[in-house]
Amino acid sequence: MKSYKIVTFGCQMNLADSGSLAAVLNARGFHPAETEVDADIVILNTCSVREKAEDRVFGRLGELYGMKKMQPGKKIAVVGCMSQRLGERILQRAPYVDIVLGTDRMLELPQYVDDGAFGAQVHTEFGYEEIDGLVPVRDNKFAAFLTIMRGCNQYCTYCIVPYVRSEERSYPLEKITFQVNQMVQDGVKEITLLGQNVNSYNDGRHDFADLLRAVARNTDIKRIRFMTSHPKDLSDRLIDVMATEPKMMAHLHLPMQSGSNRILRRMGRIYTYEHFLNLIHKMRAAVADIAISTDLIVGFCSETEEEFQMTLRAVEEIRFDSAFMFRYSPRQGTAAYRLPDDIPDNEKIRRLSRLINLQKRISFEKNQEELGKSRSVLVDGCSRRSQSVLKGKTGGNKTVLFTGPESLIGAIKTVRITSADAWTLHGELEN
Repeated sequence: MKSYKIVTFGCQMNLADSGSLAAVLNARGFHPAETEVDADIVILNTCSVREKAEDRVFGRLGELYGMKKMQPGKKIAVVGCMSQRLGERILQRAPYVDIVLGTDRMLELPQYVDDGAFGAQVHTEFGYEEIDGLVPVRDNKFAAFLTIMRGCNQYCTYCIVPYVRSEERSYPLEKITFQVNQMVQDGVKEITLLGQNVNSYNDGRHDFADLLRAVARNTDIKRIRFMTSHPKDLSDRLIDVMATEPKMMAHLHLPMQSGSNRILRRMGRIYTYEHFLNLIHKMRAAVADIAISTDLIVGFCSETEEEFQMTLRAVEEIRFDSAFMFRYSPRQGTAAYRLPDDIPDNEKIRRLSRLINLQKRISFEKNQEELGKSRSVLVDGCSRRSQSVLKGKTGGNKTVLFTGPESLIGAIKTVRITSADAWTLHGELEN
């Protein structure tokens, strides 16, 4: 049993975890399969943030069951956040799954495979993770994710993450700079530093501002990003690093969640809208042309129409470049699960639709402001529609399409923006 296929659900952290798991498997003599049909073992790396994400996993497991009946030797592993949250309940619903590994145990999968230690096993204990020396496998040769810390201590009332990722723990600064340099030697030009609450990083001697300066000054990486941030840890020192280190990309993802202070308190977000707005003003004053994205939730427990309107007014006032927008979904095990989910689904959908339409208009208007500007772009591939059209990311994390030869893939080029819609920029190569 030496071929595997990893199917990843969820966030950038899950993608990074899948890359680490692939690296471990490859080091043990396994090789990736093109499809689930071709694989000896299919691995679902799962997300538990919303019920819909878990439903998608169970749907995929149903498909794999049919495949497994046709290929009796095939094994199925479920790993990651959903495994951590549900554990044995996955086997109760899908008894044909061979092994379930939690967030700290997934990298042990090759050992279980080599030992033949299958048979409806569940391992979800914390404290077993070890990623020293790993260079994660990645789809993009020139841009990579690197996890610098894990876990979360915030316990926002709606969020399952602290329960499936445990408490915050940060990797040593020296280990991180070493890994960045390893990735640079492997061709990486842009790194995104990841954490559930990345700017609360602290290895006991260094905070996140220290780490960013070290990565900027002590490695040969060309471009640096990070996500996801919590407003409580967006310090003046961190803003200064973003303003003064040329390798820092002009993009910040800062979840607001709601424009209502009462709802923010119920969410356990420990800041006010006024504090959040002040951070936005500070960041825009310090970093020219910074693009700011956010997360927003509508229909949280007891949210009134007026409080929803506060969120709309906040979005109109701040004018985010983009946003991830969701309607509230109760998660068993969180504090908010004990609150009445008293906003009807059709009302949540109505509010979400209004918010999406507002943000789409603002995103279009923000992108129109890019017209005529020259932007540095890491060319990371070709457009899905044409091999003659290249694509890449600006410093503001916006996708730009432009015509050029494939030989430019992997280069950092200057592109003048000529047109834009709400989601994509189009431009012309300048150099």
